[in-house]
Amino acid sequence: MAIISSLLRSPARLRFWELSGSFSLSVQRCCTSDTSNSSIDHLSSGLERYKDLQKYFNRRLKATYRRFSNVLDHSPVCGHHHEYFIESDGIYRTDQRQSKPVPELVLNLGQVSGQEKKTGLDNEERKQRIQWTVQRIRLSPQEKHLAATLKTTHREEPRCVVVRLGMRPLDPPHVVFTLDKVLSFEWATDKVLFYTTMEDLRCSRAFRLDLTSSGSEITSVYEETHPDVFVEVALSRDGQILSINCSSRTSSEVLLIDTTSSHFEPFLVQPRQLDLLYHVEHWRKCLIILTNTGPGQEYQVVQAPLSEPLMGSWVPLFAPGPGTAIKDMDVVGDHCVLVMRTPAGELNLVVVPLTHPREAYTLQLPSWACAIQTKKPGVADQRSALEFLISSPVHFPVPYCLYPEDGLLLSGTKDGNSPESQGNYTTTRLEACNQDGTLVPVTLFHSKPVESLHQAPLLVHVYGAYGRDLNMEFCPEKRLLLEQGWTLAYCHIRGGGERGLFWQRQARVEGKQRGVEDLRACLRHLFSLGASSPSLTALTACSAGAVPVGALCNRHPNMMRAVALQAPFLDVLGTMEDPSLPLTLEDREEWGNPVGNPKHRLAISSYCPLHNITPQCYPSILLTAYSSDPRVPLAGVLRYTERLKNAIHTHFTGESKSECEPAPNVVLNIQPGANHHGQDDFELMLEEEALTLAFLYTELGLDAPRPPRNRKR
Repeated sequence: MAIISSLLRSPARLRFWELSGSFSLSVQRCCTSDTSNSSIDHLSSGLERYKDLQKYFNRRLKATYRRFSNVLDHSPVCGHHHEYFIESDGIYRTDQRQSKPVPELVLNLGQVSGQEKKTGLDNEERKQRIQWTVQRIRLSPQEKHLAATLKTTHREEPRCVVVRLGMRPLDPPHVVFTLDKVLSFEWATDKVLFYTTMEDLRCSRAFRLDLTSSGSEITSVYEETHPDVFVEVALSRDGQILSINCSSRTSSEVLLIDTTSSHFEPFLVQPRQLDLLYHVEHWRKCLIILTNTGPGQEYQVVQAPLSEPLMGSWVPLFAPGPGTAIKDMDVVGDHCVLVMRTPAGELNLVVVPLTHPREAYTLQLPSWACAIQTKKPGVADQRSALEFLISSPVHFPVPYCLYPEDGLLLSGTKDGNSPESQGNYTTTRLEACNQDGTLVPVTLFHSKPVESLHQAPLLVHVYGAYGRDLNMEFCPEKRLLLEQGWTLAYCHIRGGGERGLFWQRQARVEGKQRGVEDLRACLRHLFSLGASSPSLTALTACSAGAVPVGALCNRHPNMMRAVALQAPFLDVLGTMEDPSLPLTLEDREEWGNPVGNPKHRLAISSYCPLHNITPQCYPSILLTAYSSDPRVPLAGVLRYTERLKNAIHTHFTGESKSECEPAPNVVLNIQPGANHHGQDDFELMLEEEALTLAFLYTELGLDAPRPPRNRKR
């Protein structure tokens, strides 16, 4: 699954939850400049005022995570005889043939870390670089080898480790090969691994690794020459076809390799052409293709013979109705399973029998379901069933299993809820009317009726870029806020993908202003319904989501009291002017080219957060940045922070005094590492989240919640 995300993605990942096999891809931004320690120290002041409350929330968060420590995931990988799973110190497996299986260590992360000590790094660099975590696992077809990618917070490119698996007790697993800068990888046979490498946030080359009795051999399979095209490898669900997917924001080109043949020569499906996106799955010597050739250039499902894959042979199988968007596709047995988002914003499954496509049927998911995470089948898993988890930011993940042949959708729990109940929380789906008449979806989570929320603090989430849906997977911190009386709003503004490809096209390049207007319309609508008020409202966003938030702060700073931004992209104009940056050329399809197009320059200049700061009373802002982030390096965030502090100082020292007292706080929290998506280390992650909560409570003037006391009998 996660096909739509890969078609609309950029070289950078928004999040890796890919241990199970699917990964979400998203563009993140990058800007450059040298920075000095003195400027960092000057701008990083102000954290002290939150320290006591941060310690308190750190304890509360630890307790909350313990409550939800049994959150289900799909990280275990099933082999023919073993189940493989990940622990903090490495990869283990258990022999399912034993009545009481004992875990066996397959890969020791400490040994991988030890290899770093041989590189001649100084002590500080060693400390930073040896903290490895496992990203994802792939088993070879007969379970003779395992490949896994590892990531460290202070290194952007993953490392791939190939382990030979001993099938007998006296033949323990051991590492036979290590590859650096590997992003995607798949086994074609037990001795042939295809993979792509990443350089400067780009994957442009695919390779083949052959493991032989005498050693190994690496062969180049494909090299992409276009700078805006990203290359990845994927394996069909039946394991018979390996695809080399070459995608930009506006085009796709797929090469296929038949893993059942001996020569592994790639052949082309359809040459790339402008505005044609497609992804390929395999079924019975046919290709099942998800492509944007449907009405309105939206996604539909088509079929083509494997022997004649060109576009002229594509036969339509299924197209969604008006207002309904296909979010993902998988082929399970003789059925195509689609994840759909309805006009009301709810998630459904549509099952299309490939032998009788007109007999497609719909399966309803719980109305609160906001996110779906599917399991990539292991080499021994049942491939005629689809396992997945559904969740929302405040609803515990619930396991489901779909048997499309029988039309059965079974929950892992009796009532479709989590073991501890989902709580008495309401999911309300709203629509806010923009000034141009567009209805913008809003998902609201609350514990009281909407009309009773006027005194409740409100946390608003937004993204709105690259055709990505707003991340709405389960998050213990969000559940904690809801339990403490907060209201959570998720604004699905244009530029995202919630309502299909046209929703993204509406807010690209010269249309970026629409996303800012959508966000304002959402806030106005929430306030008009009685859902909180500006003095109790905070906004939060990460990466490119900081653009509409920063623009709204410049235009209507009185609509919120506080803002929390993570790895924020704030200098759109400066970044798009510099083609030497790793993502600028392809990102110009999203933001525009201010160098070669005056209209694009005018559009970007009108909303760019950094270039529209003006002396006025801003909301308090917490900016969390990462010292070695290659997508949003520290220098750009420092420029924004300094300019914003100067503007606030000018406003409050000028002749016209503001009615806003006291002055807002602008706080820069610099975290170590290159992880654009947050800390991998659990303790550091808790510290970061605790600071955010302390900031929100302080700036909104809220009393810290107290945990209930247990009465002594």
